[in-house]
Amino acid sequence: MSRLHTHPESHLVSRLGWLRAAVLGANDGIVSTASLVVGVAAASAATSEVLVAGVAGLVAGAMSMAAGEYVSVSSQSDTEQADLARERSELATQPEFEHEELARIYIDRGVTPDLAHQVADQLMAKDALGAHAGDELGISEVTAARPIQAALTSAATFAVGAAMPLAMVLLMPREALVMGVSVASLLFLALLGAIGARAGGANVMKATLRVTFWGALAMALTAGIGALFGTVV
Repeated sequence: MSRLHTHPESHLVSRLGWLRAAVLGANDGIVSTASLVVGVAAASAATSEVLVAGVAGLVAGAMSMAAGEYVSVSSQSDTEQADLARERSELATQPEFEHEELARIYIDRGVTPDLAHQVADQLMAKDALGAHAGDELGISEVTAARPIQAALTSAATFAVGAAMPLAMVLLMPREALVMGVSVASLLFLALLGAIGARAGGANVMKATLRVTFWGALAMALTAGIGALFGTVV
């Protein structure tokens, strides 16, 4: 038996669709909810008011993430389907040109002209649209847009991420709320960055620092605005 059958490979690119949506949702859930909580707390609001604001932010944010991801990824999917429809029409009306176009792609990659035309012949005989979708358009089953998957993943991970700073509101005394939520949320962000990098095969330290830095900046700006308006009011 071939080693390709006994040792199947698992490529990380197959995770791109749901991993991007998951990291985006969780990161936004932590950052936006923590920033909201810190901003309201810095304005000298009571714990109950901070908690209500945080819960409202969680619900609104999760729904917004779901809707935003669905609309965004649906637009990508519509573009892919339009390109495939155009390619299908061209294959039906000008197959010789499409054959030459596919062969030229392989020639540009370093395949000899004779072999490139043979490869184009065989691939188009089996699945002409699939060959052009993958090699001309860059569309494959692995990377194809999945709107519902993206929407559900982002909404769920947003809610999980937002629940973390909200839990700190319940566990910490009012006087320590701003600092406590900020520190805890930065730790959550660092953990998220490390998990996301590990799942995607990226550099853990770089991803952790990137996520933590932008989260800290967002919370610092929101706390400053909350303190300013709290003083004015």
